[in-house]
Amino acid sequence: MPKWPTVLDTGGKQLTDAQIKIQQAYDVKMDAYNEKMKPYNRNVSIAVLVGAVSLAAISLLFEKKMKVIADGVMFGAVFSLIYGLGRGFASGDDKYSFIAVSIALVVVLALGYHRFVHPDKKAEIQAEKHLINT
Repeated sequence: MPKWPTVLDTGGKQLTDAQIKIQQAYDVKMDAYNEKMKPYNRNVSIAVLVGAVSLAAISLLFEKKMKVIADGVMFGAVFSLIYGLGRGFASGDDKYSFIAVSIALVVVLALGYHRFVHPDKKAEIQAEKHLINT
C-alpha cells in the first residue's frame, strides 16, 4: 500500500516533525485496520455470493408464473453478485478473488443461457399449434 508523501499540498510549506509523526502513526493504524478488514470483506463476500446465487435460483423458479417479479429478482441477484465481487477483491486474497469471479461467471452464464438462449418449450409448442391452426 502506498504511503502518503511527507510533503502534502500545503501551499509549498513543509510539514513539521510533529505533523510527520502524526501522519506516520495514522498510516500504521490504517494499515492495521486494513489488515483486519480483509477477512471481514471475504466473509461478507461469501455471504453475498450465497445470497446472490439463491436469488438467481429463485428467479428461475418463478420465471413462468410471475415474469416481472422474476426479472426484478434476477437483476437483484446480478447487482448483489457485483457487490459481492467488489468485496471479494477488497479481501486482498487472489485465490479467493479467482474463486469468486469463477462462481460469478458460472451464475451469469447459467442465467443468460436459461433466460435468453434456452428456448421455451411451451412457447414453441404453442407457436407450432398456432401455425398449424392458421
